[in-house]
Amino acid sequence: MSTFKAPKGTYDLIPPDSAKYLAVREAIAAPLRNSGYGYIETPGFESVELFARGVGESTDIVTKEMYAFETKGGDRLALRPEGTASVLRAALEANLHKAGNLPVKLWYSGSYYRYERPQKGRYRHFSQVGAEAIGAEDPALDAELIILADQAYRSLGLRDFRILLNSLGDKECRPVYRAALQDFLRGLDLDEETLRRADINPLRVLDDKRDDVQKQLVGAPLLRDYLCDACKAYHEEVRELITAAGVSFEDDAKLVRGLDYYTRTTFEFVHDGLGSQSAVGGGGRYDGLSEMIGGPALPSVGWALGVDRTVLALEAEGVELQLPAATSVFAVPLGEEARRVLFGVVSELRRNGIAADFSYGSKGLKGAMKNANRSGARYTVVAGERDLSEGVVQLKDMESGEQIPVGVNEIVAELESRLS
Repeated sequence: MSTFKAPKGTYDLIPPDSAKYLAVREAIAAPLRNSGYGYIETPGFESVELFARGVGESTDIVTKEMYAFETKGGDRLALRPEGTASVLRAALEANLHKAGNLPVKLWYSGSYYRYERPQKGRYRHFSQVGAEAIGAEDPALDAELIILADQAYRSLGLRDFRILLNSLGDKECRPVYRAALQDFLRGLDLDEETLRRADINPLRVLDDKRDDVQKQLVGAPLLRDYLCDACKAYHEEVRELITAAGVSFEDDAKLVRGLDYYTRTTFEFVHDGLGSQSAVGGGGRYDGLSEMIGGPALPSVGWALGVDRTVLALEAEGVELQLPAATSVFAVPLGEEARRVLFGVVSELRRNGIAADFSYGSKGLKGAMKNANRSGARYTVVAGERDLSEGVVQLKDMESGEQIPVGVNEIVAELESRLS
């Protein structure tokens, strides 16, 4: 037995369960690829300052949850706690916004890291698929991303999720609301850390999950009552486009999300079957983030969907994914000549796109057939010296138990015909 274990709050993806995670990633990515989004991959660590500026110095992510470290060369780096800042940094560094085709539409998939109290649905290492549309201010983009996420979830068979929607205003109207909210918060019985947060970014207090804080927030001023005409019109168009697409949503005036860079549209996907960790994904518009990290003005919008929590949501609904068989054909050779012949058959099947595996090692027929059963293969090909002397192999249907001889030179075509 190994003396090492996965670090606390992390997990290993192991077959057969790992196939579900791959299927979820593919289902989320599929509508993005069909909508003009290109794949991007960024490093697993970035400058600490990128997240301090972009995510927000007052956020729990930066103050409490980031894995930060100093390199031997003295650089201050952090394991990425979220994807948007990294993707925007990469797009700016590569000058994608100067190619003349805005918005730049990108999607990504990867692991992210936050030092949190481990519990079901909340890990210190987690997986997300995300999408960003960079460089355009258009309600249709906001609506597009919400619709694509809804499409991805429904393609997986999820039904019991809800979409929460809000507007956080912009630099014109949010300062007025900010001042009104701060005046309200200063009259509450809050601890020193929460009061400090209220001074830096009072909207973050609305996102506080503690019951004693939420009870005091009853009657707090709502941002929707302070939106300027431009933000009201923008938000109404987003709502109309989503509705016209047949996507249901709920208005949530207290939805602010946990990151400082959001402006205007903000949304969250929640699943009530997950308990306290009900959010399975979310996102919004971040029109000022590019300037925060040293770039030009690039209004943008995006989201990230949690692969881990989506799998939990599927399990909560009892949804069984239709996963392709890991192995369709399993070859069992009996003798050295059969090993040579069947290995060639397996190689040809694989070249033709058929999932095939082989009985490796010196197993007898009984042990090799046990492996064939465990593989989940629909068909097993068995050959011994007598079979080969007659120019045939034995083809066994593992579902019906039927076994027939097939010519060695015809076995690949026969299997292709049966599995097509």
